[in-house]
Amino acid sequence: MTGYQKNRVRLNVGGRIFETTATTLANAGRNSLFGAMFDDSWNLQSDNTNEYFIDRNPDCFAVLLDLLRSNELCVPANMSEKLLYREALYYGVLDHVRSAKWGPFDGNRLWLSRTVAGQAPGDGTAIRAGPDGGCCVAHGCMVHVYDWMLDEHPPINLDYQTVNDVGWLDSENIVVSVCERMGRGDGGIGLFSSSSGELRDKFQVSHENQVKSFTAGALSFSSDYKIYSSCKGRSNEYGIGVWDQITGKQTDFFYEPLGWSLGDADKLQWLNGSNCLLVATLFPRNDNCYISLLDFREKKMVWSWSDMGAPITSDEKRVRDAIAMEESNAICVVNEYEDLGFIDIRNSGGSVRWSSRSKLMKGKMPDEPCYPKLALHEGQLFSSMNDSISVFCGPDWVLTSRLRRSYGGSICDFSIGGDRLFALHSEENVFDIWETPPSPII
Repeated sequence: MTGYQKNRVRLNVGGRIFETTATTLANAGRNSLFGAMFDDSWNLQSDNTNEYFIDRNPDCFAVLLDLLRSNELCVPANMSEKLLYREALYYGVLDHVRSAKWGPFDGNRLWLSRTVAGQAPGDGTAIRAGPDGGCCVAHGCMVHVYDWMLDEHPPINLDYQTVNDVGWLDSENIVVSVCERMGRGDGGIGLFSSSSGELRDKFQVSHENQVKSFTAGALSFSSDYKIYSSCKGRSNEYGIGVWDQITGKQTDFFYEPLGWSLGDADKLQWLNGSNCLLVATLFPRNDNCYISLLDFREKKMVWSWSDMGAPITSDEKRVRDAIAMEESNAICVVNEYEDLGFIDIRNSGGSVRWSSRSKLMKGKMPDEPCYPKLALHEGQLFSSMNDSISVFCGPDWVLTSRLRRSYGGSICDFSIGGDRLFALHSEENVFDIWETPPSPII
């Protein structure tokens, strides 16, 4: 920077005078309102006036200016955080506020920052973290959408169709899969605006050149802009459908092999490294558990595992969830006792290597337990069980932390994204927001 840039800058914000330096304002970045005050060489542009006037809240500006100076966020007790966030959004420094408020995501340092009350009692279907720190909650025929300030947007209303799954394409678009309604010829998958709740597109299934109504289940998205969903129609269209995110057109369909279950899948997961899709159909949706890896380029099931015909012992109950761990060449599974199991994907049809933790849960099983869920995030493994979430770390996946808050009943789903963990409770339909506090500045 030139010496001129280090000169003082005088700002009149809402009638209150602030003096700072061009260097401090440049910390806001090129995409901020302050970035627009500089030319391409980061020289402060001048219109030969000694003062810049900004018609905004001066109290919030003082907090944000201090953030640019010190990289610390100090919010007065009498100041509304939402007002501060909206002012930060205006100036284009919301990312600075977020990075000062949250540290890098770490499951072992998470703390409960907030709880949001549910809209209605009863089980929610799913909670999904958005890319920008917000989330959406599917409950019955509704999807409630929250931004990162946890303000609720207009809900997505599916007109009494049951929501099966939901996912974020990006910060502006949400995909929802629903059940077919008999006699109505609708159902399937829709693309909705996250801000307005309006329907933007429908994804159709064609079978033998005829458009079919269908029930859509689990969803997944790939890095090459594809949407995958388990599909179940009334004819032979059972399997995994594929659509282009940009055009909305169906591009492929993987039909269910005889004796295998794909159209009722509980979970889909796209694997970038192997360009395959994990499909897991689990008990109790199906009497047996089916886990497979599909390669759509070769139209092959390149790996598969099932417990069909296997003896089920008291210590090895049905698999309740599964997640692929590409770096370990393994599929991690969990049973109703939160025992973790690992299946080597280099050997098709191999057995589960269980790592028993049942003794930790003895005497703690509630009358109506929720089925456990798994998530893998930044090298840490997470597993929900009843009203808590366990964190496992290291090559042997040692239990290192447990997140728990008793209000709201068992956790029916959780999701990680935007540097937050969201946990949806079943009984009261409330959800918790867990965040990592910033590291202390030494």
